[in-house]
Amino acid sequence: MRRIGRVLGLGLGLLALAVVLLHLYFAAMIVWWRDHPPRETAFMAERMEALQRKNPQAKLRYQFVPYARIGNTLKRAMIAAEDAKFVEHEGFDWDGIELAIEKNQKRGRIVAGGSTITQQLAKNLFLSGSRSWLRKAEEAIITLLLEAILDKRRIFELYLNVIEWGGGVFGAEAAAQRYFGVSASRLSAEQAARLAAMAPNPRFYEHNQGAPGLNRKIRIILARMPAAELP
Repeated sequence: MRRIGRVLGLGLGLLALAVVLLHLYFAAMIVWWRDHPPRETAFMAERMEALQRKNPQAKLRYQFVPYARIGNTLKRAMIAAEDAKFVEHEGFDWDGIELAIEKNQKRGRIVAGGSTITQQLAKNLFLSGSRSWLRKAEEAIITLLLEAILDKRRIFELYLNVIEWGGGVFGAEAAAQRYFGVSASRLSAEQAARLAAMAPNPRFYEHNQGAPGLNRKIRIILARMPAAELP
């Protein structure tokens, strides 16, 4: 029994060490990204693998652009649509999470997530698209690291550059070029609102621009944009 206990203790100790080292790696990467753009994120790699299974010649559309080269119209639209309290909270919008839980319970299925911009960035940078309690816990830890190491403006800049906006389309610049043939700095308010409305389900809306409810979402976002506070 003592030997089993020692082996079990050693195993748990090694597991704890592995967890610590993993999060030290995450922290080091986040420090690097304070001044350097990501070459690829975990979610990009996952999507690229899926695309190349269907078409070995598939490539990602991704061009990192500085914060100043992304128009305020898109910045306001994304905050209005995804995280109205972004500049106020420290990574988690507890009111939004509570509201999402109530909506999901009322519908009997998941219709709202309550994730903040920082949480979404954590997922995109480091995690897979799978859903589990372990993954949510990992997301929470990475969210705390992002908020501790980066300022709000850099978090938002990274977010706008790495989120998916369609099959293989990542970031504001690639999305603006893909859908409207303009740079991310020249999007109109309506174009920006359309991209923001597409963000929760971009691969569907990429091919269903006339989907029911999309125009209603665009109108709601346009109405909220003037009140959106930018970092």
